[in-house]
Amino acid sequence: MYNQRRLIELVKQHALKLGNFTLASGKQANFYLDCRKLTLTGEGANLIAHGMLDHLGRDLPDAVGGMAIGADPITAALVTVAYQQGKELRGFIVRKEAKAHGTGQEVEGPVRAGDRVVIVEDTVTTGGSSMRAVEKAQAFGLVVTSVLAVIDRCEGAAEFFRQNQLPFHALLTIQDLGIDQQA
Repeated sequence: MYNQRRLIELVKQHALKLGNFTLASGKQANFYLDCRKLTLTGEGANLIAHGMLDHLGRDLPDAVGGMAIGADPITAALVTVAYQQGKELRGFIVRKEAKAHGTGQEVEGPVRAGDRVVIVEDTVTTGGSSMRAVEKAQAFGLVVTSVLAVIDRCEGAAEFFRQNQLPFHALLTIQDLGIDQQA
């Protein structure tokens, strides 16, 4: 069951760090959201998967996935909980760089060209990292239908995705955590 209030509590207890940080976007911030402290726990992964599956509703994509490493535990939780609910959902991983050995692919998993997919992400700031995952998935032949995140830092990602005609949703925003956008 998805419980937004409990997810907020867990984020505040385990994932929210205060201090001076450089984000993946290159921006400086006085707080950091380390969602791995949440997505790599049973309760956190379960809450996130239930929340995302609730959002996706009955019209599930063929697969979910995103950029390694942040999206990996989210993907695993989603496919596991979907299976437990009797729903078919596959996962995939987008590599930051193609391996020099093996198949050398940037997208790994039981997906094929033409599959409808949702890109999952732990935290989004500007949307740049998610868009790299979108572009690699599309280059593989996947049809990206939306981007779904755990937390939106509210620093431009929603507008960025809107401009790129890509539906976007986050389970939480920094306002849900009681963080001022200027923080």
